[in-house]
Amino acid sequence: MAKNFYGDLRLGILGGGQLGRMLIQEAINLNVNVHVLDPDPNAPCKRLCNQFEVGSLADFDTVYQFGKDLDMITIEIEKVNVDALEKLEDEGVAVYPQSRVIRLIQDKGLQKQFFKQNNIPTSAFQFISNRQGLSTCSIPFPFIQKMRKDGYDGKGVKRINNESEISNGFDEPSIVEELVDFEKEIAVIVARNDRGNSACFPMVEMEFNQQANLVEFLISPSNYSQEIQKKAEDIATKIANDLQIVGVLAVEMFLTKTGDILVNELAPRPHNSGHQTIEGNYTSQFGQHLRAIFNLPLGNVKSRANAIMVNLLGEQNNEGLAKYEGLEDVLRLDGVYVHLYGKKYTKPFRKMGHVCIIHQDREIAIETARKVQQLIKVIA
Repeated sequence: MAKNFYGDLRLGILGGGQLGRMLIQEAINLNVNVHVLDPDPNAPCKRLCNQFEVGSLADFDTVYQFGKDLDMITIEIEKVNVDALEKLEDEGVAVYPQSRVIRLIQDKGLQKQFFKQNNIPTSAFQFISNRQGLSTCSIPFPFIQKMRKDGYDGKGVKRINNESEISNGFDEPSIVEELVDFEKEIAVIVARNDRGNSACFPMVEMEFNQQANLVEFLISPSNYSQEIQKKAEDIATKIANDLQIVGVLAVEMFLTKTGDILVNELAPRPHNSGHQTIEGNYTSQFGQHLRAIFNLPLGNVKSRANAIMVNLLGEQNNEGLAKYEGLEDVLRLDGVYVHLYGKKYTKPFRKMGHVCIIHQDREIAIETARKVQQLIKVIA
């Protein structure tokens, strides 16, 4: 990098949520000057960054004006104006992940085509242009309908069990996917810098909240066989190299009951499936992302201990000023690290924070994490 880290490198982050907040906490250690753009005037990043700007991430002029005097831009959410990022790249602003990568991942249909073209294992799929296409698609019931664009945090995804449920489907351009009979949802976060060096964090196992379709419990590292773990990490590395991405890439996958691994979706940024790395690994996903985009040597991805991540989601039927019930009880437990995201208001299933539990004994770590799940509640 032409700039050094003594306060003169100006990094812009598109999005001011919890991912940006945790990224800033690492950027402070490198003395990077961080600018943030977010539509929410009370976004979690507001009080941590050097400069905070309120504005639309989807508006061309807003994104362009925000970025034109910066050295580099990164993202914490994919739903951004890619045309503005392309113009900034043309004018010499470094954009990581690259605008072409963001454009591809914004469209789940393009993701699926990329998998097929590059021999990445994934479920059978078909494109439809509207709800009517659900009646004529060749994928048998039950199947999954995903909106090609704008789906996020479990939104834009529906299971259609039979013909009578077609009327509940999305009337938008979508993918119809074969329903995968999986044993476990797994993920690998891989980092790649501009030199082409890459490194994978150990594979993790995930449990989802079925109502919100959000990760709520994660175990790292996995105790599946080394063969399965290596296979998942090899797939993630291949995807990163095929994309030639710079930054971290989260690869969400299904481990089927027959031992196959199918790629579900990609996220070109730090991800919920990597929060445990802050305490659980020698390098966190956020520190690794900065190393990758600054073209620095990648950090050690090995686990320090067994790490369990519990998402703190807003309780059902609770909306308003957030209160963390049971927080003091949780803080009395050994090996427990609480991260609150600075969101003033809660609502059902809103991501309000996470808790990481570490221990050298895997079963003790899991047992403590289950206790944390029962103790702490985000209420209004």
